[in-house]
Amino acid sequence: MRNADVVIIGSGIAALMAAEEICQSKNVILFTKKKIWDSNSMLAQGGIAAVMSEDDSWKIHKEDTLIAGCNVNNIEAVEELVKNGTMSMKDLVSIGMVFDKDETGQFHLGREGAHRKNRILHAGGDATGKHLVETVYERIKDKITIIEDEMAIDLMIQDGKCKGVFTLNEAGEIISYVASTTLLATGGIGAMYQFSSNNKSITGDGIAMAYRAGCEMADLEFIQFHPTMLYINGACKGLVSEAVRGEGACLVTKSGRRIMKGLHPFEDLAPRDVVSRAIFNEMQNGEEIYLSIEMINGFEKRFPTITSNLINNGIDLKKGLIPVVPGAHFHMGGVKTSTNGETTIPGLYAVGEVACTGVHGANRLASNSLLEGIVFGKKVAKFIANLQSTSTNANEQKYMIPRHRSLPTKDEIKEKMMKYIGIVRNEVDLEKAISYFSYYLESETLDSRPMSKDELERYNMLTTGKLIAEAALGRKESIGSHFIEYIDQPATI
Repeated sequence: MRNADVVIIGSGIAALMAAEEICQSKNVILFTKKKIWDSNSMLAQGGIAAVMSEDDSWKIHKEDTLIAGCNVNNIEAVEELVKNGTMSMKDLVSIGMVFDKDETGQFHLGREGAHRKNRILHAGGDATGKHLVETVYERIKDKITIIEDEMAIDLMIQDGKCKGVFTLNEAGEIISYVASTTLLATGGIGAMYQFSSNNKSITGDGIAMAYRAGCEMADLEFIQFHPTMLYINGACKGLVSEAVRGEGACLVTKSGRRIMKGLHPFEDLAPRDVVSRAIFNEMQNGEEIYLSIEMINGFEKRFPTITSNLINNGIDLKKGLIPVVPGAHFHMGGVKTSTNGETTIPGLYAVGEVACTGVHGANRLASNSLLEGIVFGKKVAKFIANLQSTSTNANEQKYMIPRHRSLPTKDEIKEKMMKYIGIVRNEVDLEKAISYFSYYLESETLDSRPMSKDELERYNMLTTGKLIAEAALGRKESIGSHFIEYIDQPATI
């Protein structure tokens, strides 16, 4: 057994911000099942939403967040988020974060869907997440123990409390980490879907582990699909940031018809659930959808990362049309927590996308996710840092990885998620999904060979998929990112 004051599972911005604060007073071990750079935070293109101009205010940012979230947000969490935005950005600048500026030397503030003000800070054009993660990583790399290629497989629960975590390393060894505090920061569930913007490692592990430990979940049915994934030969080839539409791009059919015209007051900058359903409905009718960028001057300079990806995938920028499809992007639901990260199990905390404070409601406002990782990463860390240090007494447990019947491939699971629990849902499909997942999850042990890391990921995908389907079936009304279609009620926007 290895000991630490705090064990952090994950390597995105919420994990790194928490580690940066906690390591000042406690011993921290952070591990990730892949490499330190394998997180959705590293892929974040758009930027960080924060009030940075005189014509904006935290109250307007709050209203925009609540409107996007269909007013089912946790208002306390929303106020915590938006009130701390400005100071958080100043703190980041003070530790070396460099945001893009305009020709006058002021921060270049972009605008994205459902924002009434220009308040999106970005770095490196469309590489904000990468710059942010690298900046914070440099601050902590020598102050904490970082372990890569080690997968958390189950939480260590004794006497109703979390005493640490069991992991599986590349050599196939099970290792026990005993800690007075365990912090889940494993990210969301996007890579469980056929079309997704997420890092391939984001397979719902945190939710599955917390569920097996007995944690309460919240809002699992709320899954945001990003409207514009680059779509080539039936596969997603990367994200095309909403900031592109913020600069004037619009969604069109092959014939040039603008699909968002007249559908919503914000048209192409409508909330993501509205735009995704519009594209979904057009594609159901046989249309191909494109993002028209011909009106954007200096596209290559403003969006260098996207430009590089487009060129590498054979897109002719001179034609000004990018083929797109919606893909799973962000999970508003997750492990139920307070704004201090407390779960329903003592000793276990969660932060970032795996957690659900209710801050995003039924639909996340664009660029509020990095802000959430920054603000709540620090808030949760301060709460943990102020906990009284206690020696963790954990009885050594013999942990055996279970074995279940042969599991479906990841691609099979992803297809089922997209087909049955996608942008538009219905009760028949949701029940099919539950039956499909249950078949594998409820099977008897067939042999004594433990599951491999890849099989454990698939098992977690099945577990989390079933939980999402059950939550979606339980919410009878359409709201935000959860749109349920009934036989006598055809899908609308």
